[in-house]
Amino acid sequence: MLKILVIDRCHYTRTGIEALLNHSGRFSSSFLVSGINNLLLAKEHILQWKPHLVIADLYSFISETHPSPPITPFFMSCGVVPLILLQSADRLHPSLASPQSVAHSVLTKHATLNALSNTIQEALQVRPTLEIGENASPLLTPQEEKVLSMWMDGVSNNAIAAALSIHGKTVYTYKRNIRMKLHLGNRFSPFLSLAEKGN
Repeated sequence: MLKILVIDRCHYTRTGIEALLNHSGRFSSSFLVSGINNLLLAKEHILQWKPHLVIADLYSFISETHPSPPITPFFMSCGVVPLILLQSADRLHPSLASPQSVAHSVLTKHATLNALSNTIQEALQVRPTLEIGENASPLLTPQEEKVLSMWMDGVSNNAIAAALSIHGKTVYTYKRNIRMKLHLGNRFSPFLSLAEKGN
């Protein structure tokens, strides 16, 4: 089973790509698709989960008024993982003036499903067998990474505490630190692949 990470602020794009991959009959492989709408969380997810392909629309992350958008650390975390950039706007942000240098392919969101499917197939065929390089330092401590991984798997706080031999209140502290480091809201839940909280 191949792992594909979809990064986009649009819930419909994330679920639409998951449906294309797993329910359209266009692919012979089966896919485990994870969707994320936060670029800092995506960086950590890439480093831990090691997807076979990343599909991302970065335009909204670049155009927001953030003092230092996490674009460069994101590209570093991709390492040797093929990256397909989706372009939702008519013009690219200046910091992505030459996206071909960092991406396998660049498509507009108006591309046909055939074009997107062919691009995905091509990217998966040329993916290297190497592991992701260690050129991007993670934001989270090893213990926070364990908590985040278990949190994303839906493990309860009590089960996380028992597995890591820590107190239950310490799990809350780790989750608070993870949310702060990744600039996430207090009610953040990392389960964003198919249905988001609050919808």
